[in-house]
Amino acid sequence: MSVKIISVAKQLPQYSRTTEEIIPLLKVWLTGQEDRFQRKVLKIFENAGVEKRYSIMDAHEVFLNTSFEEKNDIYARESIKLAESALTKALEKAALNPQDIDYIITVSCTGIMIPSIDAYLINKLQMKQDIVRLPVTEMGCAAGVSGIIYANNFLKANPNKRAAVIAVESPTSTFQLNDFSMVNVVSAAIFGDGAACVIVSSHEKDEGPKIIDEAMYHFFNAEKMMGFKLTNSGLQMILDKSVPETISEHFPKIVYPFLEKNNMTIHHVDHLIFHPGGKKIVQTVETLFGSLGKNIDDTKEVLKLYGNMSSATVLYVLERFMDKKLPKGDVGLMLSFGPGFSAQTVLLAW
Repeated sequence: MSVKIISVAKQLPQYSRTTEEIIPLLKVWLTGQEDRFQRKVLKIFENAGVEKRYSIMDAHEVFLNTSFEEKNDIYARESIKLAESALTKALEKAALNPQDIDYIITVSCTGIMIPSIDAYLINKLQMKQDIVRLPVTEMGCAAGVSGIIYANNFLKANPNKRAAVIAVESPTSTFQLNDFSMVNVVSAAIFGDGAACVIVSSHEKDEGPKIIDEAMYHFFNAEKMMGFKLTNSGLQMILDKSVPETISEHFPKIVYPFLEKNNMTIHHVDHLIFHPGGKKIVQTVETLFGSLGKNIDDTKEVLKLYGNMSSATVLYVLERFMDKKLPKGDVGLMLSFGPGFSAQTVLLAW
């Protein structure tokens, strides 16, 4: 029995702005700040490698002095809509009904909801009453891959079942209006909102790339490198400037033993399905693999078109590969990084 990814679908929020359109709003936000600082912030946005961002709220709402409660209310309302659309699209791609799903995993870290999104989806789509639920709330950008790992383990133990992994994120909801730190600026420059759904199956008749293996790699003593701090004004981003350098140092320990375990080297990998954490991380990965003849063009394109949508982003990259109808035998390596600090990997074979 093998576990396969049978469909992937994305869902974008209704609002969007190009970087060019955001600049005038930034200038208003920066009023009163030193000229040098203002120029630096504008340069960060212009050089972030993100041409367009989508959001669950209109641009002017992002800059309103709304409370954590008000922004979280928007997050809760819109996340349910995005999740439902992403799941419905993925089911349609796989020619399945909501009742065909046995295990539902929802991942998100940019808002707080109890009950979680999956509970609303079960009711809205009249899914199975005995469906198994797993909401994942604190894995950050890595959670898209984490969700696939959890689905894989459930399905390996349960033949002829299917799982839906739904990632919904709104980093826009975490923007701190009165925080002019570089962390708040950089996160606003690279992040955007979005949702995606992956359908994973252990049904023999279902078709798609097989999950050959998966792994998690944990960086010791790096808990404060990335995450959120819960403050009275909302979720305040934690993002250490050493992240790209730290990833670069650990890359050989993450990738090569994992491939070796599966009797492979990097030369056996045809496709790199990497999470675009930001321009510097993308450049770091490109430097590491460019000399080996590998490219991360799809990763760069997703960053340019949508920004970093936390856990959902790597699923946007995966969708691009699924839509290419790759030849049988091709191998893909999925990789995401997230708070902890950790790396999550999945090895796929078409």
